[in-house]
Amino acid sequence: MHRSLHLGILLLPLVILSGCSVGGGGGVFGAHSPGQGGGYTLQDKIVSSGNGRYKQRVDSMPANPPDVSRIPDAEPVPVERSRRGNSSTYTVFGRTYRVLGSSRGFTQTGTASWYGNKFHGHETSNGEVYDMFAMTAAHTSLPLPTFVRVTNLNNNRQVIVRVNDRGPFVGNRIIDLSYAAAHRLDMLDKGTARVRLEAIDPVQWQARNKRSSRQLAKSSNNRVFLQVGALGNAEAAERLQSRARELTQAPVRVVSGQALYRVQVGPLEEASAEAAIRKLEASELGRPFRIRQ
Repeated sequence: MHRSLHLGILLLPLVILSGCSVGGGGGVFGAHSPGQGGGYTLQDKIVSSGNGRYKQRVDSMPANPPDVSRIPDAEPVPVERSRRGNSSTYTVFGRTYRVLGSSRGFTQTGTASWYGNKFHGHETSNGEVYDMFAMTAAHTSLPLPTFVRVTNLNNNRQVIVRVNDRGPFVGNRIIDLSYAAAHRLDMLDKGTARVRLEAIDPVQWQARNKRSSRQLAKSSNNRVFLQVGALGNAEAAERLQSRARELTQAPVRVVSGQALYRVQVGPLEEASAEAAIRKLEASELGRPFRIRQ
């Protein structure tokens, strides 16, 4: 983030600051619906002093980011709604938001921002762990999870993200993207971009793109690893490693580099990988992405 942007944010009133993202204002991230998540409400997480769950008062870019230019899009797959984060209505700062019954046919055009280091490693609204190096996003009203194609209308770049969080709640933003997604859309420096959102039907997407798990298994004999998180803290990575090992009964490694600790299940055969993915999703650790070696 440019120093001038930092200074501008610091001079804003508390309400604006508290909902601020790296993208210049307008986001709440890693937030549960009121009354969920160990007593933390959405507003608790917006008005973060830096002395509680979030150590940073203002969001920031990762200090030594890895190369995320080749991180693949989120792969749309049929999944059940998350048990958390899908209450029909919720209220933030006196405004009531309604969660859509379905994402089918959903489109929206407006301003996107992104969120990063402050929320990395903390829980999202549906109980997953926010990984700013994965292809995820936050939205106020889409069911969790929803797969969305995001088009940067300034340069026509596209990404597919998995919406697993609530926000943004301040300003005119319609979506907050992960660091990786914002990088792919070439909007990091400016912080915001005008975008078009299109919800994806996973069943139709799978049929059209011929990307079913069986076809993937036939087309590749490579070893498969499932990355469940990329954390900046070694102890947190070890805790996630233990949890993933308990759930999958498979080898789990921690790969360190560039100030990150990547927790990866594997190596696995494709059939075993599918079973592990189902177990991880059922536990709400989130859908991992495949790494082939």
